[in-house]
Amino acid sequence: MVGIEQEPGVAVWRQISQTLHSDISSGGYQPGEKMPTEVMLSRRFGVNRHTVRRAISDLVDQGLVRVEQGRGTFVAEDVVEFVVGERTRFTELMTTQQRTPGTRLIRAIELPAEEMIAVNLKLRIGTKVVLIERLGEADGRAISIGSHYFPARRVPGLIAAFEERSSITKALSDIGISDYVRLSTRVRSRQATSEEAKLLKISLATPVLETLSINCDSNGKRIEFGVSRFASNRVELRFDT
Repeated sequence: MVGIEQEPGVAVWRQISQTLHSDISSGGYQPGEKMPTEVMLSRRFGVNRHTVRRAISDLVDQGLVRVEQGRGTFVAEDVVEFVVGERTRFTELMTTQQRTPGTRLIRAIELPAEEMIAVNLKLRIGTKVVLIERLGEADGRAISIGSHYFPARRVPGLIAAFEERSSITKALSDIGISDYVRLSTRVRSRQATSEEAKLLKISLATPVLETLSINCDSNGKRIEFGVSRFASNRVELRFDT
């Protein structure tokens, strides 16, 4: 037990918070790393668990750590700002923030539209759509899973173009759709599925931010319906109007 020498006029919990803040800032604990348990910190500082809990709460308020129910306390990771606007382009957003964008194709297939997809694209249920599903990365960290649905008759050759370009915007341009804009975006929070947690490398206790978006071509026709799931501990959504 190291203990802590109390400073006059400074609460013990605040001193512990400041010490742990210094540990994190100096690299003693890395982003995403699990912190010592309350019991371990109580022994380190020679205080009760309630005092440690108050110090941890202060670090949470500062955005330095996060607490996951049943798993413990983790150092907060660098948060990526994802801007949702009229023209939302993954690669451009990452590059603007001086981050290295990455995309990994999960699947690219043609399939019949289920009700939700058909309604959002204004198609009949069962109409053929192209699905391009990809994992989005920033600086080598997985941050999103994007499922992008397009009316198949409007995008002949899209799958081949995407496999060559690894960019939806460039692939659409290659097949004659030079521009598209955001019509609407809905956001909701929910628990990650086991497959989503595996791809995003998050725990099942970490919720995902899910966006449902519709994009239109230059003629106002719906060209894409997107369902994106973001790791909530790594991404902050910002809406520009």
